[in-house]
Amino acid sequence: MKKNIAIIMGGYSSEYQISLKSGNVVYEVLDSEKYHAYRIHIFKEKWVYVDDNENEFPVNKHDFSVSVNTKKITFDCVFNAIHGAPGEDGYMQGYLELLGIPHTSCNMYQAGITFNKRDFLSILKPYGIKTAESFYLNLGDTINEDTIIKKVGLPCFVKANKAGSSFGVTKVHKQEDLQNAINVAFKEDDEIIIESFLDGTEVSIGVITYKGETKVLPITEIVSENDFFDYEAKYLGKSQEITPARLNKTQEENVIAVAKKVYEVLKMKGFSRSEYIFKNDEPYLLEMNTIPGLTKASILPQQAAAAGISMSDLFDNAIEEALK
Repeated sequence: MKKNIAIIMGGYSSEYQISLKSGNVVYEVLDSEKYHAYRIHIFKEKWVYVDDNENEFPVNKHDFSVSVNTKKITFDCVFNAIHGAPGEDGYMQGYLELLGIPHTSCNMYQAGITFNKRDFLSILKPYGIKTAESFYLNLGDTINEDTIIKKVGLPCFVKANKAGSSFGVTKVHKQEDLQNAINVAFKEDDEIIIESFLDGTEVSIGVITYKGETKVLPITEIVSENDFFDYEAKYLGKSQEITPARLNKTQEENVIAVAKKVYEVLKMKGFSRSEYIFKNDEPYLLEMNTIPGLTKASILPQQAAAAGISMSDLFDNAIEEALK
């Protein structure tokens, strides 16, 4: 019997267009001999199944089913391709777990933790995971620029705490630009994190559960044409992504060990892609994405390909692991 797979895509964040691209790639690549795939668009104003003729059928949120020409369709598994809210922050995970529907992403708690940069880094520090020096601000807090600069130095990064890839992020070189960067971050979130600048090789490392085991994929080196790995660099081709990364043996061994440890300490499942910067030979953790881009140009599928895992196999494995 073919399994019914709902591919959820879209979402409520600034990243919804990237998510639609990821979801459509999953839809095109999934093995049609094994699965009936359904594209489900999740937006604030509507949850709908979209067929091949772009007809829309509303999703019944009581049981996450769809009725098409009086036929009710339920799903054996949900393939989560939503970047940002509500697919990467724990909300969809909690909803699906309450309904007892398997899904390809990590569990609700892990999604909530990894989406909150401050909490994520705080939990890992006692395990010896190195991170940049940081300063936290909530909307409404008194801002003392001298105190912030004394703690993190210049240049520094100002980031929205709970926002998707590279939205609300500014690299600040001069103290007079700090307030504007804070304002930009607060447009995306009511909590922000200000971090010291780490000057070193930046890498992105995918870790997945593959055939029941934690698998660290080949490492990608990020060389941005812009001042840092921002939205343009990530999605508009303004960066070089070199897989495998040009690391020495010590760096490679260190980052693989740390990436595996982080994944297992957090009891992660499914896809993850984390960013690290090397200071000497030690990797410093920046953040983790639990619903990374899944287009042909995205980093994680490139890493899987370098490991000899096709996109079809990558997506099939994610569903098989979820169904366990």
